[in-house]
Amino acid sequence: MTLEVITDPLLDGTTHGFFTRKGGASSGVFAGLNCGYGSSDQHDVVGINRARVAASLNVTTDRLMGVHQTHSSDVIVVESPADGGAEADALVTRTPGLALSILTADCQPVLLADPKSGVIGAAHAGWKGALFGVLEATVAAMETLGATRTQIKAVIGPSISQPNYEVGPEFRDRFLDANADHDRFFVAGQSGRFQFDLPAFGLVQLRASGINQMAWTRHCTYADPDRFYSYRRSVHQKEADYGRLISAICLKNGR
Repeated sequence: MTLEVITDPLLDGTTHGFFTRKGGASSGVFAGLNCGYGSSDQHDVVGINRARVAASLNVTTDRLMGVHQTHSSDVIVVESPADGGAEADALVTRTPGLALSILTADCQPVLLADPKSGVIGAAHAGWKGALFGVLEATVAAMETLGATRTQIKAVIGPSISQPNYEVGPEFRDRFLDANADHDRFFVAGQSGRFQFDLPAFGLVQLRASGINQMAWTRHCTYADPDRFYSYRRSVHQKEADYGRLISAICLKNGR
């Protein structure tokens, strides 16, 4: 089956994609393109899936760069295949032929590019990382490589949407303790609970970081099981594990 890749014109000039679960070799609860070695899926099958993604991006598998994600605001600069695998939640580079990748299953995958300077970035921005400032940290790291904030373009890929993201009052309190204005990202739900708008929060964090051109693809991971993995949906359905979606970006020139 052919891979399904969501792209955005804001990132024209790069090879990029928010990959859905379609076109992979995994089976069972992982059926499709599970790219997470951290899952209990067969290691060699995940390797096959990742090789298909690398081929789609026109890079070799060793140049499909990733990090050990920890829901932090840590960012690494990658210059060669040897730089991958560190504990962080974002990567940036200006090296052609390196594909920066992020794994998600409800959290926000954010791809960024400054086409004029040739600097790109990829960030894993769940609620914790976004609140801790991973998007600002990614933009700052891109600046150190020569990017200009006003020239950076950013796209948030498939993420859990507000109607499907129910949280408790203690969750909301963490955001209000950081900034009372964060109340605008919550609407009242049932039984004293709230619905949190993660993509809207991400877009505002990007704007606060000086980004002028940004978008969300408007795909909800929870609501579309045929196309996307979802951690929260797997919990609600009492599944033993869940797959991980991959999103990646690389500079077009070079390999």
